Amino acid sequence: MKILIVTGLFPPDIGGPATYSRYLAEHLPRYGHTVSVISFGDVRKYWPLVRHVVLFARILSKGKDADVIYAQDTLSVGLPACVANLFLRKIFVVRVPGDQVWEKGTSSFGVAMPLEKFPLYGDNWPWFLTMMRGLQQFVVKRAAALVAPSAYMRKVVKRWGIDPAKAVLIYNGVEEIDNTGNKAVLRGLLKFQGKLLISVGRLVPWKGFDTLIRLMPRLKERFPELKLLIAGGGPLMGALEEKAASLSLSDDVIFTGDLERDVLIRYLRASDVFALNSRYEGLSHQILEAMSIGVPVVAGNVGGNPEVIEDGTSGYLVKPDDMEALYGRISALLADSALRAKIVAAGKRKVTQFSNLRMVAETHELLKRLYAAKI
Repeated sequence: MKILIVTGLFPPDIGGPATYSRYLAEHLPRYGHTVSVISFGDVRKYWPLVRHVVLFARILSKGKDADVIYAQDTLSVGLPACVANLFLRKIFVVRVPGDQVWEKGTSSFGVAMPLEKFPLYGDNWPWFLTMMRGLQQFVVKRAAALVAPSAYMRKVVKRWGIDPAKAVLIYNGVEEIDNTGNKAVLRGLLKFQGKLLISVGRLVPWKGFDTLIRLMPRLKERFPELKLLIAGGGPLMGALEEKAASLSLSDDVIFTGDLERDVLIRYLRASDVFALNSRYEGLSHQILEAMSIGVPVVAGNVGGNPEVIEDGTSGYLVKPDDMEALYGRISALLADSALRAKIVAAGKRKVTQFSNLRMVAETHELLKRLYAAKI
């Protein structure tokens, strides 16, 4: 088959979509497929409305020779891909890593409810959210399959009024990571002393970085040399920096911005504990990478996280923003090297269930089935 992947990010861009799309592009050819890629990053230089028109035109042009168009989200690339496919009439598949309508509502319109309780439409929604939901429904109802990265997200997708058989579970995979490298040497090179707590993700409201910052004064009472490293960029960077400064933590909370993957992996290897206080996750690639590298994880008991972490065995799950629970689990791991080693060993065993090779194989099987059904 000839497969056209349309993605929001692709290397040299960094982030989960870039890693996921790159791996598909590199490994689907092992099954005899020809893969081409169009990235939103290639058109980001244009004005907001113009960039989507240019993206649509590129999909229309490249898609003529494709058998399958695989969009990596529902709206930013899914919508132009869907509109182009009205003309192309190819097999159209959409990956649904999250609900972009809920994310917009949370970041811009004060939506406070969890995703699983977020209605298909709200009676008092701003017009913009109603429009987004309508466009999202336009896309998902025209897809031959909707790929969810967790059972949690598949359950969410099934509530969108689509044929439930279209919602397919293909877990995110993690690339095998070379675990060579001495932790002490890395910490020396990165100029870290004492304990290091790391959190990774886009700086958006539902990631809960503000709570980790507010937790730091109490953690530092027990671990005076503790640093919190927050890796990632996003719209809340300024507000989070101000929060750290207001608590006299400017020297203790380190913001790296977006990092190249190899640099991020060095920071992870140098860390003692990985914390992700998410209020929502489809399936966290950051958790999978931390477990694979060998960093014990404390994460919010939300979304797809319980599908990865067995609480108390391969990591710890806590109620998001529960300061007492976060303090208890993080401080226990920071204080006890034997406990860290136990959690790390179980985490490494668990993460073997989430291989990128399995993800590619299951994607191949899905596309093969859809292609056979069409011909």
